[in-house]
Amino acid sequence: MIVELRQYTLKPGQRDTLVDIFQRHFVHTQQAVGITLIGLFHDLDNPDKFVWLRGFPDMDSRKAALAAFYEHGEAWKTHGPAANATMLDSDDVLLLRPLGKTAIEVAHGQYTAIISPDPIEVADPVMSFEPLVTENTYPRLPVRADKMYVSIQPGDGKGLRLRPTAGSAMR
Repeated sequence: MIVELRQYTLKPGQRDTLVDIFQRHFVHTQQAVGITLIGLFHDLDNPDKFVWLRGFPDMDSRKAALAAFYEHGEAWKTHGPAANATMLDSDDVLLLRPLGKTAIEVAHGQYTAIISPDPIEVADPVMSFEPLVTENTYPRLPVRADKMYVSIQPGDGKGLRLRPTAGSAMR
């Protein structure tokens, strides 16, 4: 599985607008083209950040699914401009490969994502990822060049503090 960790910086006060657009128009339409939505989160330390993870079976599937959603999908054609109008930056994206388990059924609670250039040792992570070093097969959506490890753990720790959006479940 290939995972994208996407961190969007939004215009002040626009997070609820983006989350509403996202949940009403982009969740089921991404799933319909083969994208797995893993989790949608509020950044608890920055009200103008939206963080989410989505997955693909492999890079070829990623390319096909992203083309289907962004280039051919009605949801993006219709609601993409309104979503983009909420954002200052949507290019903070890491390509990752899961280490161990990747699925849980938790709809509430708080998590901490630790992002590091070095491997991360966490006693009981919810999910852990290593950097995926590969060519970006869908260059319309940039990814970061730096390679980072990510570990998501339950609770309120030191790192990126996250809470699932209302109606979002980590899967």
